[in-house]
Amino acid sequence: MSRGARAVGIANIAMNGTVLDTWFPSPELLPIDGTSGTHRVSAHELSPKFLKLIGADHDRLVELVPVRTVIADLDAPPIDAHDVFLRLHLLSHRMVEPLTINMASALELLQPVVWTNKGPCLADNFETVRTNLRARGLIHVYGIDRLPRMVDYVVPSGVTIAEAERVRLGAYLAEGTSVMREGYVSYNAGSLGPARIEGRLSSSVVVGGGTDLSLSSALMASRVSEFERASMRVGRDCRLHPSAGVIGVDLGDRCEIGVNVMLEPDTMVFDVETGTQVPARTIAGRADLRIEREPFSTSPVVRRNTLGVD
Repeated sequence: MSRGARAVGIANIAMNGTVLDTWFPSPELLPIDGTSGTHRVSAHELSPKFLKLIGADHDRLVELVPVRTVIADLDAPPIDAHDVFLRLHLLSHRMVEPLTINMASALELLQPVVWTNKGPCLADNFETVRTNLRARGLIHVYGIDRLPRMVDYVVPSGVTIAEAERVRLGAYLAEGTSVMREGYVSYNAGSLGPARIEGRLSSSVVVGGGTDLSLSSALMASRVSEFERASMRVGRDCRLHPSAGVIGVDLGDRCEIGVNVMLEPDTMVFDVETGTQVPARTIAGRADLRIEREPFSTSPVVRRNTLGVD
């Protein structure tokens, strides 16, 4: 039977029917014999705590609706916004690892939302909503985006996040991971072991434990469409020095990328072992590499990284 998931949550639904978000506090992974879908939950099925959360928010012009979402097969693509939000929760709850479930076209099923301290709001009528909300006190707009901050929905144990806005729902942060003030982690991305992240992780990028991304560094998966990126993996105990970047090139364990070195699949590098210039794609996935600028070469130089090698 296929791997599936289900959860009861609270959805913010705008007056025009747009699903702004769905919060699933206790998702479950389990085999599902049936079909995927979302249905409204009857009041008698809810706990007293949940009952206090549902109803109309006239100031935000939304309804808070209790729903039950079922995903019969996590290997199949998501079917609607509720489905996407459940998958994002599974990732941030560390119930599934990035790149192990189907997130195809996930962002296309979501709408840009105004994320505020009073709750999510529809962008089209926000100036009216802002006026309504003034009676509740100061309004903070965190952003206008398809995805919210992770910590507003899930706070995983054993992690440090210096700036909440820089970690999106759907990020996977292994226990012991620190996301520094300038770090950033997108959805369906993250660390599989303790890591220090002061650089950027795009969606569809995973790094192994012990990896250190220094200030202004970046790991970016290759873009295949407006909302899709190819999978990219970086091994354990890797280090990107300040302003280093890798785009669409996998790295094995214990690799080190020097200051200001930027690698793409077609970037020419000088491989000391062979004495030739090769495109970076040919070294993808190799372990124990040190790639940095050296005076004798106009291209980044690839050497064997002897640190930590027996």
